[in-house]
Amino acid sequence: MDVKISKELSELRPGAALMVLSYEAEVKESSAELLALLDKTIDNIHSRYTMTDLAELIHIKDTRTAYRNLGKSPTAYRNAAEAMLRRIVKGNGLYHINNVVEINNLISITTGYSVGSYDTDCLSGTVEWKRAPDGESYLGIGKDILNIEHLPTLYDEKGAFGNPTSDSRRAMISPGIHRISSVVYSFSGNHELDLIASQYQELLIAHCRAKEIDVKIIS
Repeated sequence: MDVKISKELSELRPGAALMVLSYEAEVKESSAELLALLDKTIDNIHSRYTMTDLAELIHIKDTRTAYRNLGKSPTAYRNAAEAMLRRIVKGNGLYHINNVVEINNLISITTGYSVGSYDTDCLSGTVEWKRAPDGESYLGIGKDILNIEHLPTLYDEKGAFGNPTSDSRRAMISPGIHRISSVVYSFSGNHELDLIASQYQELLIAHCRAKEIDVKIIS
């Protein structure tokens, strides 16, 4: 997936960066081993953090600041990483979806970065990460119409399809063998993304039979 960051987004939020992993994977129900790893991580976070602690995590703070810079309320439209961490601290855990989504969530809750995965066969042309214009919306996964105006959103030639709060249904992944692009959304620069890429690739290979993995960091 060829991705660029708009000049407006970079100017409004210096430090905006993306890590994009493109690969082929078998999307299916998560193995007992992967679910055990996820549940162990959830238990550790639940015992370790309070709600007050979450607000002080650097990547959560940086994302909240970015949303305010872009003109979006970070509490009315929480980024996915913060929303999941809040569920965990409250003792509500996370839903089990499939192996690719479980790995997304594992990376997200351990780093504080929101992550989205997209079926690249559903996308077309160059992708741009930019501030969504006034009045913009789309059909969200598990939601009805989602107001995405002013959110930092991914666009291809067909329109908007993903952002750090909630993705659209258009490029959602389904069971089977697919070409996928997973995007780590950062507002804290790119200095940690290489290490996360290594961890991410190990999980994808171990639990999704991922191959032909390509990693790009854009800032």
